[in-house]
Amino acid sequence: MESFYRTHTYLVEHVDAPVHRQLMDEIDWSHRLIGIKGTRGVGKTTFLLQYAKEHYGTSRACLYINMNNFYFSDNTLFDFAKAFNLRGGRVLLIDQVFKYPSWSEILHDIYINIPTLQVVFTGSSVMRLKQENIDLRDIVKSYDLRGFSFREFLNLQAGTSFKSLTFRDIINHHEEIAQKICKVVDPLSYFQDYLHHGFYPFYLEERNFSENLLKTMNMMIEVDILFIKQIELKYLSKIKQLFYLLATGPKTSTNISQLASKIQTSRATVMNYLKYLMDARLINMVYRTGEEFPKKPSKILLHNSNMNYCIYPRRADEEEIIETFFYNQMMKDYKLSIGDKRCSFIVDDKVCMKLHSPQKRRRISPDIIYVVQGERIGKGKDIPLWLFGFLY
Repeated sequence: MESFYRTHTYLVEHVDAPVHRQLMDEIDWSHRLIGIKGTRGVGKTTFLLQYAKEHYGTSRACLYINMNNFYFSDNTLFDFAKAFNLRGGRVLLIDQVFKYPSWSEILHDIYINIPTLQVVFTGSSVMRLKQENIDLRDIVKSYDLRGFSFREFLNLQAGTSFKSLTFRDIINHHEEIAQKICKVVDPLSYFQDYLHHGFYPFYLEERNFSENLLKTMNMMIEVDILFIKQIELKYLSKIKQLFYLLATGPKTSTNISQLASKIQTSRATVMNYLKYLMDARLINMVYRTGEEFPKKPSKILLHNSNMNYCIYPRRADEEEIIETFFYNQMMKDYKLSIGDKRCSFIVDDKVCMKLHSPQKRRRISPDIIYVVQGERIGKGKDIPLWLFGFLY
C-alpha cells in the first residue's frame, strides 16, 4: 500500500493541468460510483489527478491507482479497496478499469459492501456502462470527457477565461457575444491551429503531433475496440482498412455493399464495425431525421478535424473540415440530422443550419441560419463558425 501512496503523491504533485475542464463542475461528486468515459488521448488520467490535487492534495483519504499495475494480476481489486478503506481511505480513483477482469462485478461489490468508499473510475468511450453492464445500471453515474473545445483551446493559448455558451445564446445574441470576444482576442488567429491540432491535449507535449495522433488512433482500434469488444485479432486488418476507406473516401452516399466487398466481409459486419468505430470516437455517423443505427448513415465524418490532417493522402477540403468541426462541437448536447438540399444539418429536429464560406454565393432563406467560416462577427442570421466552439 505504501508504494501506491508514494506513486499517488508524486503524480499529484507533478500533474500539469493547464486548463480547468468544464466537466469538473458538471459532475455530481456526491455520488459514490462515478464513471468517466472518453476516447484515448483526451486527458482522463490528468482529469483524475487534477481532481485529487484540487480537493485532497496529498491526503491519504484519496488514492489514484492504475489497472496497468502488475500488482492486480495476482491481487484482487476488492481486497485492495477494502484495505484502503480500513486505513481511512474515502475516495479511490481507478484509471483504465476495463483492464481488470470482471471489472463491473467488482465495482458493484465494492459499492454494496464498502459503503464509506467512493469510487471514481475511467474507461474507454467504447464501454457501454449501463447498456451492457447490468451490475452497474442502477448505481453508476456516467459522464463523458471530451477533447478540448475551441473555447478551452483559445483560453489556454491566449490566456483568456471565456465561459461556455448555450446554443440559444449563440443563435439569439451572437453579434453582441462575438464583439465582446473580439475586443479581447482575435479568434480567427487561433482557429486554424485548433482545427489542425487543438482537440487533443497531447498537442502540448514535445512530440510530433501527427505521429502521436496516428499512434493514438491505432490504439483506439487495437485496444478500445478489439480488447473491450473481445474481437479476434485476425479481424484487426479489416477494421483498419474500413476506417482508412472512410477517412480517405467521400463522406456522402456511403455504399455499404461496396465497403463490404473491398474488405471482403458481409454488409452486417460492416455495420457492426461502423458502430465500433463510432463508439471509439473515430467517426461520426449522421442520419436523416427519424433514422438511426442500424440503418445506413446518410453521411460519415471523422470524429474531429485533427484526424483529417494526419491521414495520408490528406484530401480534406474546406467544406469537409467545417462540417466535421461543427458536428463535433455540437454533438455533446444536441442532436444533428442531415438536412435537405437547402441546409447542412437540422438541430434537434427543428433548426435548419447551412454551413458555407463567405465566397460561396447563396440564396437567402428566412427559415435557415447560416454558419459562416472565416468571419469574426456575424450579422442577423449569419453566425461565425468559430463561435460554435464555445458550446462547452
